[in-house]
Amino acid sequence: MNGVDDPGTIARRVAEAALLSPDVVRLSSGGFGTLSTSVPGGRIRGVAVRSDTVEVGVVVHFGRPLPEIATELRRGLAPLAGGRVVHISVEDVVVGAAGTRPHTR
Repeated sequence: MNGVDDPGTIARRVAEAALLSPDVVRLSSGGFGTLSTSVPGGRIRGVAVRSDTVEVGVVVHFGRPLPEIATELRRGLAPLAGGRVVHISVEDVVVGAAGTRPHTR
């Protein structure tokens, strides 16, 4: 497998791009932690690169229709998925202005 199609490379690109969306607060590995990709030294949480799909778990800001957010994310991430179908899973919705990130400790 070349570096471009490597699951870890795809997961990194998809994660970085998803976090650029003003609707996305953070990525989520899901209730059971299954939305992640193993990479040397750890895992990329929130993006599961499978043989024919890429699953992305997101936590989004409240306000816009969820199907609209998911459709926009899917369209934007598809070119980064190495020919795989992209599935978006909205894992949670938080109240707060879009474009802001909650403080984490």
